[in-house]
Amino acid sequence: MSSRVLYCHCAFAQAVPRPVKQDVLRALTDRGDDFDAVADLCEMSARRDPALKEFAACEQLTLVACYPRALRWMFSAAGAPLDESRVRVLNMRAATAEQIVAGLDGADVSTPDAEPTAQPGAAGPQPAAAAGAGTELVR
Repeated sequence: MSSRVLYCHCAFAQAVPRPVKQDVLRALTDRGDDFDAVADLCEMSARRDPALKEFAACEQLTLVACYPRALRWMFSAAGAPLDESRVRVLNMRAATAEQIVAGLDGADVSTPDAEPTAQPGAAGPQPAAAAGAGTELVR
């Protein structure tokens, strides 16, 4: 199988900020590059959708979705474990749309593997985008 880009619109969990999803989807469409778009990877995982095995088997897969740890869990739960040497994650929960697009162009930026946990009394997690983040290999 060849290289593929898989975009998740996070339609059900709505964990990805709407402006980021919309801007990234518009950029993917405007670029004219081939990509696959799915409504929600969480839902596909819950249904054990066989398409996840097809995506996991790609020579190179770029996932435009959420946290790498969550994606590893979702694919594994669906019986389609990801090979970290062939997968790149562009995390729309922790990066700006501009950073995601730069990542699609090959920019080397990184985001946390999972959502930071809040400390008691803290204002809550700060988006990694503020620290200049955007992609990470699945580990």
